[in-house]
Amino acid sequence: MGDHKEQPLRVGAAVRRRRRSLDLTLAVVAQRSGLSVPFLSQIENDRARPSTGSLEKVADALRTTAVELLAAADPACSVDVVRAEIAEAGPDPRSRSLVRGHHQMHASEFTGDHEAGREFQYRNDQLMYVADGAVEIEAEGRAYRLGRGDTLYLTGGVRHRWRATVPDTRIVVVAVAEHIEAVRDRKR
Repeated sequence: MGDHKEQPLRVGAAVRRRRRSLDLTLAVVAQRSGLSVPFLSQIENDRARPSTGSLEKVADALRTTAVELLAAADPACSVDVVRAEIAEAGPDPRSRSLVRGHHQMHASEFTGDHEAGREFQYRNDQLMYVADGAVEIEAEGRAYRLGRGDTLYLTGGVRHRWRATVPDTRIVVVAVAEHIEAVRDRKR
């Protein structure tokens, strides 16, 4: 119960991501696949489920396979529980993903310190929340000291670095996923 793998898959977002990564319009995919633009739009918005044959036509038009599109599909669920004992470990043993799958939001928990000199710059907005301990975050040429319960919001594109100032510090980072085009040009 609550396991997203039991839910049907929504292939629309995978189709849209693939089409956009190739810089193709719906009209071009329609021409290549022999399917209509309205039908392709309905597929991308998960308002229509393509048959196996239609999905193969779309995959061919996108120079991939139906299997690859299904593997990249989002689970069709609105609720998913990620238990602490089975959460996916991040690339560093001191981090773990708090969200399973490919979604619009991504959240990770970091425990302890990391390479303090490492600079981060994310494409989209993010929120840093100090669950335990304290951190110092340098962003836009200023240093911010945060303690337990404090948050810092960073607009996409802001270069920053952080370090734990207390042992066993835990921070939660929630961000708009990289595959979402949420950043707009900003005039400075």
